Amino acid sequence: MRTLRTIEEMRATCARLRADGRRIGFVPTMGALHAGHMSLVRSARAQSDVVAVSIFVNPMQFGPHEDFSKYPRTFERDSQMLDAEKVDLLFAPATDEMYPGGAKTFVEVAELSERLDGRSRPGHFRGVATVVSKLFHIVGPQRAYFGQKDAAQAAVLKRMVHDLDLDVEVVICPIVREPDGLAMSSRNVYLTPAERKQATVLYRALNRVQFLVDKGERKAAELVDAAREVFAEEPAVRIDYIEAVHPETLAPVSDVGAGALFAVAAYVGNTRLIDNTLLFGGGKATGPAMIR
Repeated sequence: MRTLRTIEEMRATCARLRADGRRIGFVPTMGALHAGHMSLVRSARAQSDVVAVSIFVNPMQFGPHEDFSKYPRTFERDSQMLDAEKVDLLFAPATDEMYPGGAKTFVEVAELSERLDGRSRPGHFRGVATVVSKLFHIVGPQRAYFGQKDAAQAAVLKRMVHDLDLDVEVVICPIVREPDGLAMSSRNVYLTPAERKQATVLYRALNRVQFLVDKGERKAAELVDAAREVFAEEPAVRIDYIEAVHPETLAPVSDVGAGALFAVAAYVGNTRLIDNTLLFGGGKATGPAMIR
């Protein structure tokens, strides 16, 4: 595995690979890697000639009172994990490399960026869209891989790619979960043992919603109420949002029969966690898949 630190090196290396007819699969990350990230790497490996991964903790997507300074940074461990998965290229730029002299230009996806996590974290998706756009231009991948756990992010990035006519396919891979159902996240390391147990309420709420949809419930309000009842079993957990939305526009829906994204976010202690499941019509649901 080659580790590259500058935009010039990464861009030139990827350009040579494309010129040789090699298809590049790209996995952008902020490091603190776990099995969920590795599932993206394996998907990229199965569908590409070259796998490139980036590790960059992007300050632009953190709010002034969020966890940028304490976000877990485990570069040596991450590098070993990626090398074991036979990743070809690791792009690990410094902040000054990505934003020399400060950023004056931004990419913003209107409307979508103010929904779900964007409403709770103003400016977050502007930061995500800006850095991912830059990374796409640097790497030039044919496919880029993201996780379904970050469903709102996926919708924002798909719309960005569509609207800007970027020549890259955004591939969304299933959520990877712990044995008790908790969605894998780099922020799970913040949880105390007691909070770790409480955190499974997100998965339990989604399972309750799936059960009701399988029984024929279609009203979003009823499903939201059912999820809130499950959350009430863990009074220490503070709900940020519980919503049924269109999976592409993130606009609220009143009926899930035509398909919907059911998304939850909550604070467990000081840690904000998110989770979701895709609901489909005909009494079927994808369910919060258990992939380990």
